Amino acid sequence: MASGPSVDPGTDPTAADLVLARDRLLGGRGPHQAGRLGPEALREALADLHEFWLTVHAAHAGIGAGRQGLALVAVGGLGRRELVPYSDLDLVLVHAGRDSDADIDEIAGRLWYPLWNAGIGLDHSVRTVGEAIDVAGRDLRTALGLLDARHLAGDATLSRALADQAREAWRTGVRKRFDELHDSARERWRRTGEVAHWVEPDLKHGRGGLRDLAILDALALAQLVDRPAGEVAKARRLLLDTRTELRRLAGRPRDVLMPQDGDEIGAVLGIGDRFTLARALSGAGRSVAYAVDVALRAGQQGRRRVLTVLRRAPARRPLAEGVVTTAEEVTLARDADPGRDPGLLLRVAAAAARTARPIAPGALTRLSESAPEPRGPWPAQVRQELVSLLGAGDGLVDVVEALDRTGLWARLFPEWGAVRDLPPRDAAHVWTVDRHLIAATAHAARLVTAVSRPDLLLIGALLHDLGKGRDADHSIVGAALATQVGERLGLPERDVATLSAMVRHHLLLPHTATRRNIEDESTVRRVVDTLDGDPVLLSLLHALAEADSLATGPGVWTDWKATLVADLVTRCQAMMAGERPQAPRPIDPAARAVAESVAATGRPDVLIDTGGPVATITMVAPDHPGLLSMAAGVLALHSLRVHAAELRSHAGVAVDTFAVSPRFGSLPDVALLRERFGRAVSGSLPLAEKVAAKERDYADRLDDPPQPRARWFDDEAVGGVLELRAADRLGLLHDVAAALERCGADVVWARALQVGGTAIASFCLAGVGPDQRVQLRQAVVEACRSVTE
Repeated sequence: MASGPSVDPGTDPTAADLVLARDRLLGGRGPHQAGRLGPEALREALADLHEFWLTVHAAHAGIGAGRQGLALVAVGGLGRRELVPYSDLDLVLVHAGRDSDADIDEIAGRLWYPLWNAGIGLDHSVRTVGEAIDVAGRDLRTALGLLDARHLAGDATLSRALADQAREAWRTGVRKRFDELHDSARERWRRTGEVAHWVEPDLKHGRGGLRDLAILDALALAQLVDRPAGEVAKARRLLLDTRTELRRLAGRPRDVLMPQDGDEIGAVLGIGDRFTLARALSGAGRSVAYAVDVALRAGQQGRRRVLTVLRRAPARRPLAEGVVTTAEEVTLARDADPGRDPGLLLRVAAAAARTARPIAPGALTRLSESAPEPRGPWPAQVRQELVSLLGAGDGLVDVVEALDRTGLWARLFPEWGAVRDLPPRDAAHVWTVDRHLIAATAHAARLVTAVSRPDLLLIGALLHDLGKGRDADHSIVGAALATQVGERLGLPERDVATLSAMVRHHLLLPHTATRRNIEDESTVRRVVDTLDGDPVLLSLLHALAEADSLATGPGVWTDWKATLVADLVTRCQAMMAGERPQAPRPIDPAARAVAESVAATGRPDVLIDTGGPVATITMVAPDHPGLLSMAAGVLALHSLRVHAAELRSHAGVAVDTFAVSPRFGSLPDVALLRERFGRAVSGSLPLAEKVAAKERDYADRLDDPPQPRARWFDDEAVGGVLELRAADRLGLLHDVAAALERCGADVVWARALQVGGTAIASFCLAGVGPDQRVQLRQAVVEACRSVTE
């Protein structure tokens, strides 16, 4: 045992002793703290500690070294001696049969209860060797766990019999279990995602994680694959070390790495900051995932070959020139010559993506050894094969992964290296940049019928974030790279210009639609001028905006956002066609009627309309300063997220319209909204205090909230637009509106967009001079501070 309290083997140690010793081993989080164990030494020390404690405790429970017919066996992490902090203990009490020992249940209770009472996780069973093997034959998880069986206490012969029979049963029966092994892995991957490419990877259960390494170990034990070495062995070490430090940092069982944990863990491991660690983990996950895919596929094919010894071999069906498919894989035709056929690589990839079959490892090896890098300009046929690959939809993802793992993708796109495994720097993205680009292309493949140039849409989707990972505006850098790639692909000069413009302006439509007043003619004119009045480019950017948002993460492409972007595109198309600009939408007739009633009675009123992509709430009251913050505060009290606010007047009263959606639950009752709004206007509702209390009780807390930032835009006709980015919270709009009102600002409209945990809000302010801008900017930044600070 490397550390911990001295325990007399003649005394039964308590579980509290075990917890105390464990906590001493875990003490010290800083990377340079004296006496701090590194991750590998910590795992060894934890395994020594728990093994020593269990051995002594087992002896006092009645399982001494001379005990026959009863043994305590470790499986799982303790069995492998890879015990990470706060791991459950996986233990099996093996017996020769209840007829030979009537005290089994009593001994088991003495073993388990102290651990339960101390809060130590425990996965346990009490079985004979035969029972354990029988359960393993029905339960895959048990079968894999028993492969790590290791004797701890009692009858070593019994422990050895369990381990030997479990491994022999696995070796002889593994081919029959390949489908079960494959299906269980895919279901786990569906639930937990990937270690590679995911911003918040599950280090244990995710695809390419430690569970997949256990599969490789199991297949190696059955002598179906080689024992993992090289890149996979390095990946194991990094995954284990990261998981060890994550749990030490969290002080509890955790397997999902959050971005905010990365800086400290990266420093402890000597890797660097969170981004360097994320990139290293993505590469590790890819190595493991690729090895598992190859191993499972090889195992399934081997099993099928055994079953078809007496049958006719599967036919090799041609798919394209030089490309054939068997029942399981896409491979090269016998007469194919990769060195003399520059389009063969892309034909193989396109065929694999279309048929959702993997490329045979042998074919990948031949292509990586002899396929040339296509020289620019690419022949038209080779370029067409690229478009065919990019248009394959979801099948594109696995094919590009296989090409990238073998260096073939970089042969086609040398610029890809800068974004490979690159973690994003904003909370909305769930993928690394390279996987985001592939996912966006797959989504774009579903939109090709909406544009006149589907080839440019697919290539633009693939390249739109290629400029990331460099110390400059990624849209500007990406536009230059797109020009370079387009020329190499052999595109005509005009198409190269369109492709470059797509990358340069791929954020123009969603940013304008969600942060500007698209009914303002000057807003539409700015977009049209930016695109040089090109309707083809406009339609390409419309489709790219959707594909990009869908590939970013859940909730980024909403019905509300889609409607706003479509409305902006319609207005731009009309202006490009020389049509007269649409007039601003008039106030809804129902809202006009309510406004006239409020003008007569002086009593505030509220309307709710659920007929659009999001609900619309119109709040009407006699016009006076502070109405925007009052309305926003009432909406916050009902947990409503505000997407947009339009402030108008009719019959001498204010008509403020808000596009909203519930943060959770359903829309509130209109009578309750009306009552609270009326009290807020009259001053009888302490609104600021109520909103602050609501936030303290219900608001989400971000571990690493973004610092608020505000900036001005000068290109709007009304006066100026102040854009704000800050941590999202219930009362943000209320607090910011109140700050603007205290400064005497006249708010014309507001837009708000939630991206991850960040709110991006824009306020159009009328009549703001240069001297006021600094004051207003400082005021809204200060208002963004959480009420709990």
